[in-house]
Amino acid sequence: MQCFTMGIDQYGETYHDLGKYPRKKLQEIFGTKKINKMYIDGDDGQAIHIGYTIKGYWIRLYRLQALNN
Repeated sequence: MQCFTMGIDQYGETYHDLGKYPRKKLQEIFGTKKINKMYIDGDDGQAIHIGYTIKGYWIRLYRLQALNN
């Protein structure tokens, strides 16, 4: 099955087809090399990487999987 990566920022703007390396693609979109990982705390207290902060945007990443009939 094919998987797609997309991002959604805090304003609801979507970033589609980020590919296998979403960090690199986001750097190209925003025209900058400065990008930081964004984390949340998991149920066990461990940090979980969920996306990136870049130029004031908080972009959460999602993996979309196509449904095959």
